[in-house]
Amino acid sequence: MSETVRRYFEAFNAGDVPAMLACLDPDVEHHVNEGRVRVGKIAFAEFCAHMSHCYEERLTDMVLFEAEGGTRAAAEYVVEGRYLATDQGLPEARGQTYRLPAGSFFSLKDGRITRVVTYYNLADWVRQVS
Repeated sequence: MSETVRRYFEAFNAGDVPAMLACLDPDVEHHVNEGRVRVGKIAFAEFCAHMSHCYEERLTDMVLFEAEGGTRAAAEYVVEGRYLATDQGLPEARGQTYRLPAGSFFSLKDGRITRVVTYYNLADWVRQVS
C-alpha cells in the first residue's frame, strides 16, 4: 500500500494540515464532491482551513487499495463528524453529528499525491444534519 496515502489519512485524522500538504505534489488537483477542481497546495490548504472551521471530522473503518505499480490508490471509509459552523448554501449548523460513507481516489507520482478525488452522498449528509 502506498505509504504516502496512509500518511495523508493519518495526518487528516490528526488534524495536521502541514503533514497532509507534505504528501501532495505542488500542482495537486483536488476534485471535491459537488465542487470545483482546486489546483495546487495553496488552494488545498485554503480548502482545509474552511473545512476545519465548519466541520470536525474523523475517518474510520478505512480500507485502502493500491493499483499495481503504485501510481493509483483508493480508499473507502466512514466520515464521523460534527457540523460546527454553517457552510454557505447548506443547512444551519447547530453542532449536529453525522456518519457518512465516503471514498477517495488518488494518482501518485514520485512519492507524492498528484490527484485527489472524493465522493460522498451530499443528500444523505443534508438529511442527517437537517
